[in-house]
Amino acid sequence: MATDQILNQEVMQSIIKRYPRSRSAIMPLLHYVQSVTGYVTNEGIELISDLLDIETAEVSAVATFYTQYKRKPVGEYHVGVCTNTLCAVMGGDAIFSALKEHLGIENDGVTDDGKVSLEHIECNAACDYAPVVMANWEFYDNQTVESAKSLVDAARSGNPPAPTRGPNKLVTYKQASAVLAGLDDGLAREGVQAGGPTLLGLKLSKEGK
Repeated sequence: MATDQILNQEVMQSIIKRYPRSRSAIMPLLHYVQSVTGYVTNEGIELISDLLDIETAEVSAVATFYTQYKRKPVGEYHVGVCTNTLCAVMGGDAIFSALKEHLGIENDGVTDDGKVSLEHIECNAACDYAPVVMANWEFYDNQTVESAKSLVDAARSGNPPAPTRGPNKLVTYKQASAVLAGLDDGLAREGVQAGGPTLLGLKLSKEGK
């Protein structure tokens, strides 16, 4: 079945309608494609360009520039290990090497069962919790080689531990992509850091603080 038959164009149109300029929907639409197909396909790019009435090259440029968009299938749980300077010194390099051996894959590889993929990440912007591992964009702080192995083993069994921060459960890569596309899964209101929506940032900006 072709990708344009799998993707729900009504959902895609609802995403586009959020923006005063339709081309501003490129990024959430790419996330939506990933939520359905697991990665950004050529057919998905062509459908987005048709819906937005722009060149496919413009959509491809966004899809290849940002690392959160994948051009080939990843695992049900995509694991990123920070190997930037601080995380590396604190154990990130050791974690990444151990996970490659433990999973039997290299960087950007996927396990044979399709459950876990592995990627080294330059920075997770969480230096105060180094070394940090991410799974489907959720944080696992202060990791060790053994805790990281336990994380991927639990993910492969379909029972991953809750992230250190955020929701009470780790969703799959496709489900996480749907959230990034703006399709609410309700989990943002759960978990240790959860709470109602806040307008504090807008208030502070208006006050010039």
